Amino acid sequence: MNGSVLTLVEYVGHWSISSVRSLGKAGYLTTGALRALRNVEIWGPRLVPQMVSVGVASVPIALFIAVFTGIVLALQASYTLTGAVPIYLVGTMVGKSMILELGPVLTGLSLAGRVGASTAAEVGTMRVTEQIDALETLAYDPLAYLVVPRVLAGVLMFPVVIVLASAMGILTGWSASLTLLEMSSAEFVRGLRLFFLPFDIQFAVIKSLSFGLIVTGVGSFYGFHAKGGAGGVGMATTRAVVVASMLILVLDAFWAVILL
Repeated sequence: MNGSVLTLVEYVGHWSISSVRSLGKAGYLTTGALRALRNVEIWGPRLVPQMVSVGVASVPIALFIAVFTGIVLALQASYTLTGAVPIYLVGTMVGKSMILELGPVLTGLSLAGRVGASTAAEVGTMRVTEQIDALETLAYDPLAYLVVPRVLAGVLMFPVVIVLASAMGILTGWSASLTLLEMSSAEFVRGLRLFFLPFDIQFAVIKSLSFGLIVTGVGSFYGFHAKGGAGGVGMATTRAVVVASMLILVLDAFWAVILL
């Protein structure tokens, strides 16, 4: 019994020390990246290619997920509301759900797997192959070269991808309502407009900005501190995806409490 208690205490202590160390590293990386913003000549030329990699290349997977999410939403809303409320409220449920919740969160989670993993793998590979050390030797700020353009690209492009995905989900929900539920366009649009507020779009964009910051920032953090060769890069990539996904869900709840 005493041995089990001792083991538990050791585990908690080790976890606490590791967490505090990680917070310190994250704070150091964040302040360094903020200082690196002034080195526009370093990160500026790399921003557009990163925007293409983070945003444009992510559109197909985001739209693919949104298509089936919109169809399922329309069908489930119809099943839930049948005989209870007017059928045009299917449009309300599809629109509200895609804009406020499912569009941002599902897209953010999918991009955490794609963008977060690629960011951690790319930066981690440069770390274990000593390319980051070479940048420092050449008097290049590695944070300005590697981290800043990726984080800025995430913040700029995540809202674009998520808005497109949300719009696609609404369109496919609309199409499913017309073909599978025998609703008219007028009924669906009536429900869609019934409780729509301009703030809904602002809420989705705010969440998207924070998701982009988290996914690219966490990926850069774990990649920047990768060690141990290929195995270390793989571990950093896995941790980046898991932590980014968890933080997306935490931020989702946070913004709901703060803004709604």
